[in-house]
Amino acid sequence: MTSKRRLPRRLLTTALIVLMALPAGVGVAQEQRRTLFDMLFGNERRRPESSIIQMRPRPERVRPQGAARPAAPTPVKPPAAAPQPEAVEKMDSARKILVVGDFGAMGVGQGLETAFEQDPSVKVIAKGSVASGLVRQDHYDWLSELPRMLEQEKPQIVVVMLGANDRQSMQVGAERERFRTDIWLKEYEERVTRLAKMVTDRKIPLLWVGLAAFESPSLTADAVTLNGIYRSNVEEVGGEFVDIWDGFVDESGQFIVTGSDVNGQPARLRGTDGVSFTDAGKRKLAFYVEKLAKRHLGDLSVGDLIRLDAGDLPLLSSLPPEVEAKMPSQPINLSDPELDGGKELLGASTIKPVARETPQNLLLTKGFLPDAPVGRIDNVRLNPTSP
Repeated sequence: MTSKRRLPRRLLTTALIVLMALPAGVGVAQEQRRTLFDMLFGNERRRPESSIIQMRPRPERVRPQGAARPAAPTPVKPPAAAPQPEAVEKMDSARKILVVGDFGAMGVGQGLETAFEQDPSVKVIAKGSVASGLVRQDHYDWLSELPRMLEQEKPQIVVVMLGANDRQSMQVGAERERFRTDIWLKEYEERVTRLAKMVTDRKIPLLWVGLAAFESPSLTADAVTLNGIYRSNVEEVGGEFVDIWDGFVDESGQFIVTGSDVNGQPARLRGTDGVSFTDAGKRKLAFYVEKLAKRHLGDLSVGDLIRLDAGDLPLLSSLPPEVEAKMPSQPINLSDPELDGGKELLGASTIKPVARETPQNLLLTKGFLPDAPVGRIDNVRLNPTSP
């Protein structure tokens, strides 16, 4: 009986211990689950204070007393651009290149000014109207203005570039003719010829610059037609047509915005409108004209700065006495074909010519050859004499 009574008491004690331990174990698991959840989703409010890392401020380094403050790093300066040479002052007798036309001509003038800015003997004069042409004579009449410019400036070369604004109807007599009709083309050719003859009749070299390709296909097609008129009519009256087409198209003949500049480097040549030219494009326009202009101006691009005649040679009387006494004669001019009258070297009159028969002449005239020199392999004498 005693053992049966003790058994339920032991069971009751064991159950009581389990019940007392159960809430504590569940609380620990819940606390662990809450901590993992907080770690995953960053809920700092439920994290225990022991799990939060406190960031302490970094202590400042104390420099010893008397120690020098470290020098600040020297800032690296970007490489300075190469200074552009200043334009030289032009001579009073500088030869003039007159550039006339529309906005394209103004670009050619700007490029030529850059090309000849270091040459004091060449002056570029650009005159014109941006929106001018040969159609709208009511806006700007080149047939009336060009003769006045020629008389005023008296240029050595005239450069013309226009036509980009001429794609419009033209007043012919009392009628208004549409662009590219037969009457329009005939009248336009006559105006081109008249303008060109104003220059060539004065015996002035004329360089007529053709049109470049445009971004618009229709504009490009019209430019080809106008270039054909310029080439045929200008060359017929003695002018020279400057073809710039290949410089502003690709290998397939299509319009390009970016291409090679005068130095062969890639550069943007045309404006965003597909018509105008950038600074690099203007310089490239002038490059085609520059070569021909230098040919007409001559090889010496500095004009009369260097003289090769006898006027630059020093006179003997202007030399010091000690130098004059040592001079055998006056300086001679190397450009004189007679070398200032001297045909012989100094002392040539004292040299007496020595008559000497050549082996060939001896063989032909006397029938024998002279003896071979002593020591040569064909000298077969038994007792050679010493020379």
